[in-house]
Amino acid sequence: MAYATTNPFTGKLIKEFPNATDTEVTQAIESAHQAFLSWRTTPFADKAAILSKAAKILRDNKSKYANLLTLEMGKVTAEAEAEVELSAQIFEYYAEHAERLLAPQKLPVAEPAEGEAILVNEPLGVLLAIEPWNFPYYQIARILAPQLAAGNTLLLKHASNVPQCAAAFEGLMRDAGLPSGAFQNLYATREQIEQIINSPKVHGVALTGSEDAGSIIAALAGKALKKSTLELGGADAFIVLEDADLPKTIDWAVFGRHWNAGQVCTSSKRMILVEAIYDEFMKGYIKGIEALKA
Repeated sequence: MAYATTNPFTGKLIKEFPNATDTEVTQAIESAHQAFLSWRTTPFADKAAILSKAAKILRDNKSKYANLLTLEMGKVTAEAEAEVELSAQIFEYYAEHAERLLAPQKLPVAEPAEGEAILVNEPLGVLLAIEPWNFPYYQIARILAPQLAAGNTLLLKHASNVPQCAAAFEGLMRDAGLPSGAFQNLYATREQIEQIINSPKVHGVALTGSEDAGSIIAALAGKALKKSTLELGGADAFIVLEDADLPKTIDWAVFGRHWNAGQVCTSSKRMILVEAIYDEFMKGYIKGIEALKA
């Protein structure tokens, strides 16, 4: 696959990025593992400080980060800035709450059993994240923040059409003070994904993407006995009944199908309308679409 920035409005190729070499992948895995050995025992206060600083850097440079989202993914500026803010909020949430969420929990023991049972959360090690292009920063932040807070380290294989967004997030964490190796962006090939999952120093993989990609990753993870989480495709239905408030419904239908350039797994991919309101709904819906500006 070719990692490249292509302006989605003009179709113009702006910049290409070389695939990672097998040597670079091997070095990244080792670097992530070495980082884990110290990061897992880092005091939570230090971890929280890094997460909080990442949030501050995002907010202080909102336009810079948002511009990359618009350039590579195509979302409008307001939505790009909103994604930067959401990512900052995710970092802040785990900086504030992760220590409590990860604290040992005493579990009830049924009689006549004796002793006590305690649920303890411990870090696994190096994890691999395979993420899609529709929310280039959010898709990273939502896995990176909790995993760093838990003491794990992360390798990222992002979508091939958002390479600058992926690199920008790696730079963000470096600027926030994250130790070298704890989060690395890799322009990895599909063949190298198998190499990463099969490494004994990698302990899990998370994928958000298509069902086809999910079946491949699930098979690789299962064969290697690695933990995996899969968030696959979705297509929500937008159902309009006869008693609907049509002006309000039409506004939400236009938004539900077309926000974020129409690229959301929970967008209104299908419109199901009762016949009595079909003509009026369609007239308003088409008018709403015509008002959108690319």
